[in-house]
Amino acid sequence: MLIVGELINASRKQIGEMIQARNAEAIQKIAKAQVLNGADFIDVNAGTFVEEEPDYLKWLVETVQAAVDAPCCIDSPNPVAIEAALSVHKGTAIINSISLEKGRYETLLPLVAGTDLKVVALCMSDEGMPVTPDDRVSLADALINGLTQNNVPMENIYVDPLVQPISTDPQAGTSFLGAVEKIMTTYKGVHTICGLSNISFGLPLRKALNRSFMIMSISHGLDSAIIDPLNKSMLAAILSAEALAGHDDFCMNYLSAYREDRLDKQS
Repeated sequence: MLIVGELINASRKQIGEMIQARNAEAIQKIAKAQVLNGADFIDVNAGTFVEEEPDYLKWLVETVQAAVDAPCCIDSPNPVAIEAALSVHKGTAIINSISLEKGRYETLLPLVAGTDLKVVALCMSDEGMPVTPDDRVSLADALINGLTQNNVPMENIYVDPLVQPISTDPQAGTSFLGAVEKIMTTYKGVHTICGLSNISFGLPLRKALNRSFMIMSISHGLDSAIIDPLNKSMLAAILSAEALAGHDDFCMNYLSAYREDRLDKQS
């Protein structure tokens, strides 16, 4: 499973303060910890600073990549901010994210068309959020077709079918899972990704729900996730599910993480 470390996000109060103070040492410490604990990409987000976002996002990319040998997931709907970040980025970034919302689609598509950039394709349109599995698959189909017709390779597309809270819709979980399975079996080469913590919004024992939902998602084909890699219980759930699903030859990833003390051994 591809893991995007989610912690460097300006919406987190302490991270926002670090960005504003340009505290490179603190940001780099968090980036290093995420990579050491299995993150393949480091998400960088400066979205709370509307006017300064391009400058801050560029600084974040430079700061993170000066400390770790890992690419970034550039998390912004603002093409100006994304271009600023890409101007200093080393390696192949993930752009998070394009959707079928007209303004967002029209401004971000030219940025990724014909490049080797990876892109999160968020299943959302101007008509709002999807409800059923079919709604999600229909949006995914339009996004995948639009991107591939603009020379974005299938393997560079990471479809996010959009996780919604089960506290407001009891079928939100099964709808997401059904969409993941359909997308992964219909569109060969494409990936699916999500930030799944929204599934437990408004409920107690959120971490337990999130872990269970991650395991179910992997069993339905999810192959990428935006998570906190320092959460040893979540990492244990992911690596256990991957091994049980036959995605970890001879359990090598599971065993390596265990030996490196990256798993919650009380799980």
